[in-house]
Amino acid sequence: MNITLLRRFVAVAEELHFPRAADALGIPLASLYSSIEKLETELGHPLFTRHGETQLTKVGILFLDEARREIAAAPAPVEKPMAKAGGKAKASKGKGRAPIVKGKPKPYKKRQGR
Repeated sequence: MNITLLRRFVAVAEELHFPRAADALGIPLASLYSSIEKLETELGHPLFTRHGETQLTKVGILFLDEARREIAAAPAPVEKPMAKAGGKAKASKGKGRAPIVKGKPKPYKKRQGR
């Protein structure tokens, strides 16, 4: 069983409100719904009643204790290294453009040959 799914289940079970749990986890609401549906499919039983107020079912109450034990026994999540900001540097192509001075020909334009 996926530990991420268990963490999401416990968050919803504690809040008993899907949008607040999604905000607390920092994930989109649709992702939370799909995670809970996937967990319910794995178990073969619904974990929440979604008619009106969100409530845990009897299976959900029993599964909550087991999920908390598995989360406590699991190793701490490994932090992903942060990618360095910025992109690839562009190569310099000469001196660059000179500033345009009023009344002077544009320095970066060549005169048209005849």
